[in-house]
Amino acid sequence: MLPARTACPQCRSQILKFYESGYRQLLPAAPARSPRTFATAKPLVSRLSAQKRSTRSFSTTKRVFQDVDLVPAAAQAEDVVHLAAGGKAADIETLVRQARQTFGHTLPEDFLTTEEYVVYERLFGPPVRGTRPEDVGIHLIPDENDPAAQNKQVLFRETEKGELEEVDYTPVAPVAENVDVDVTAAGAVAELASLTDAQLQYLSITANNEREYHALAKLQRAYDVVKAVPIEQEENIDEPEEQDEEEQEDEDYEDDEGEPGAHFQVDTEGRFAPRLHQHTVAGKFQTDPSTVFLPFEEFTDPIAKLLNRTDTTHIRQAAEKVFGGPGLPYSPATPESKKNLPMKPIQMEAGFHRMSEIDADTFISTVLPGVYATVMSTLVEVRKRLGSNWIRDMLNSETGPRVLDIGGGGAGLAAWQEVLKAEWDVLREDRKVSSSVPPGRKTVVVGSDNLRHRVSTFLDNTTFLPRLPDYVHSGEAASGARIDATPTPQPRKVYDLIIASHALLPLDKPHKRKELIDNLWTMLNPAGGVLIVLEKGHPRGFEAVADVREKMLDEYIVPPGPQAAPTEVSSTKEPGMIIAPCTNHTKCPMYHTPGLSTGRKDFCHFNQRFIRPPFLQRIVGATHRSHEDIKFSFLAVRRGEHPSPLVNSADLDRSPFIQGAKATDLAFTGYEKETSSYAALPPHPLSLPRNILPPLKRRGHVTLDLCTPAGVIERWTVPKSFSKQAYHDARKARWGDLWALGAKTRVRREPRVGKKDKADGAEGNIIKGKDKFGGKGGSKRNKVVELTVEPGKGVVGAREMGRRVATGRDAKRNRVEDLMEELGVHEDEEVDADFEEFMNIGKQKGRKVKGRGLE
Repeated sequence: MLPARTACPQCRSQILKFYESGYRQLLPAAPARSPRTFATAKPLVSRLSAQKRSTRSFSTTKRVFQDVDLVPAAAQAEDVVHLAAGGKAADIETLVRQARQTFGHTLPEDFLTTEEYVVYERLFGPPVRGTRPEDVGIHLIPDENDPAAQNKQVLFRETEKGELEEVDYTPVAPVAENVDVDVTAAGAVAELASLTDAQLQYLSITANNEREYHALAKLQRAYDVVKAVPIEQEENIDEPEEQDEEEQEDEDYEDDEGEPGAHFQVDTEGRFAPRLHQHTVAGKFQTDPSTVFLPFEEFTDPIAKLLNRTDTTHIRQAAEKVFGGPGLPYSPATPESKKNLPMKPIQMEAGFHRMSEIDADTFISTVLPGVYATVMSTLVEVRKRLGSNWIRDMLNSETGPRVLDIGGGGAGLAAWQEVLKAEWDVLREDRKVSSSVPPGRKTVVVGSDNLRHRVSTFLDNTTFLPRLPDYVHSGEAASGARIDATPTPQPRKVYDLIIASHALLPLDKPHKRKELIDNLWTMLNPAGGVLIVLEKGHPRGFEAVADVREKMLDEYIVPPGPQAAPTEVSSTKEPGMIIAPCTNHTKCPMYHTPGLSTGRKDFCHFNQRFIRPPFLQRIVGATHRSHEDIKFSFLAVRRGEHPSPLVNSADLDRSPFIQGAKATDLAFTGYEKETSSYAALPPHPLSLPRNILPPLKRRGHVTLDLCTPAGVIERWTVPKSFSKQAYHDARKARWGDLWALGAKTRVRREPRVGKKDKADGAEGNIIKGKDKFGGKGGSKRNKVVELTVEPGKGVVGAREMGRRVATGRDAKRNRVEDLMEELGVHEDEEVDADFEEFMNIGKQKGRKVKGRGLE
């Protein structure tokens, strides 16, 4: 006899009970693989009986007692008790697992008993929180009157951009065979009667058991009550704030800010925007969304089609050769791994007249995406500070907006098109305009024919200039009469917006930079033209932008506010203002001394994240991240206009806004509460400090490094005890935002600007052993060589004089050599035996001579 496979004890007990009770009752069904429950003291008879029942005879001889069960009835009853206990434990575990499947990581209040909750914690741990209607998808159930709830056949297909497009279709019904169907009213009533109320309720809510049904129904009723509340009353409901969870989220987000790839698609402001103060929202320095997505049809797709004819390997090799190797540190990108390299400008300019086809492909694939992202960030900030009237006034003019892109190779115009299109769409929605294309004139400086042919594929109605016209030394601006001048000079071209990106740093001489700025200023519209200067986000790029800012304040514009008595130099100035990023019109606190400096740690720059297009992803060789953080320094200046007053009131100054120490004090007090006549008005952007570094968010307080309207760098601390709203907004503050809600403490922070070498002078070329781009260079220590000259023999010896002073045996040898020279003994002459013995003192094995002189 061979033992058969052990059967399930619960199934065996049910079968035995079935035959003993005569179809009268059955034990509750339990899962087949539920854990067994073992009794602490089980009779031996039960074990033997179970073993005996689990064996079967394969003999063909008929056994007399084969069908007789010799197990006592008491043992069978005890087995039933133990199996019932096991079934109860299995039922608890089944209920707990079903609750986990239905409610996820949450759990409704009072849903499980104490015993069931212990099993829940043992299996899954404590729940995160109580269950809400949205946790089980109740908010996704459409209303009966919702058109989306109607039966509609819809398919989704993926577009070239990676988005899902909805496509309607009508399925063709299959042809069925002819069958007899009861179409009478009685048949229809009978068909409807088959669905009970419970079944109709089951169609809208799913539950595994009756307890879950009541819990889900309770959540459904709670959701209906909340949904029935009007919007006006819902806005007045104060929801409890989860401060600890919020601080933890902010700390996690702060830790991830420096790590590329973290939360780059998550709109963190969207979740908390209703709770942000209106001044905080108005002072945000970011695009919407915060990560720039390059337009597919207008920018990315045309470039990708141009690059299909060139192998990516060739473009990568050309890019690494020109832009400094892997990572492309000498492109608009600023990789962290290459920040210690010499700070050079972009090594390929749009104005180059000689550019091969592979060079042109390299430029449009590696330079244009980064320039587009930085120009877009700058234009959005300028649009926020000047308002919508800035663009609408240009649209209402006869010619429309006139824009010049120099240095960007067309990327600046592509970014301007998106900003202009957004404003134009708003006007079309308001039915103020009817045309689908906004008016305007666009001009870009491109020197190479190969590059011009490629850029023209995504820039329509654009004028291409091979070089920038020189209006400083020609036309009306030229001093004196010229022989080749015409009787009626040609009118100069004037632009409402000039975007000069990466055009200053390649000019190695200060007078060349000054000529470029003078030329751009003459081309700018005197009635409100805007000049944007943009460079790479490293110390050399900041110093180039800061030098332009200083020249603007000294030579070109009269800043708003009370001014001193006019002088001869200031008589040629005209009204103007700095739009961004500065909120003051004094000397830059991080650029008090003109020129270059070494060891600079603090400089004004900002950061913008953008999604790399697929072709740039392949060129860089990135596999883990599809985005890039690019740093840049910029300056936006407006010519000919001062900011308009916010209100016309005799109580306020004639100045449209306040600046200086008074504006800083008011900003420190905060504009959250209307406690003064100034605070009752919305603060002007030029009266608020700006975050020049990422805020330091710690538990219980936030530290902000701000550039104040007084022209100094201060560190403000906003603790939780200062203000509930201010602390909340401070935890949402970002790099570059304006701050209007005040602080509790403030302290002046001296910027780390490095040291300036005396050899720099006015030109600013050599700084402590480094050249103007940060590389090795400058003056070296002169070598001093001592020559020994004798009459009739000439030079008989030479020795370099070093800084280190010889000690020990070297000093003794030098003294001996000096003594030999005084005695007139040379190496080529015979040496006395006594003198040779003296020279060998201390060299003998085992002898040490210390502190001994001549005897």
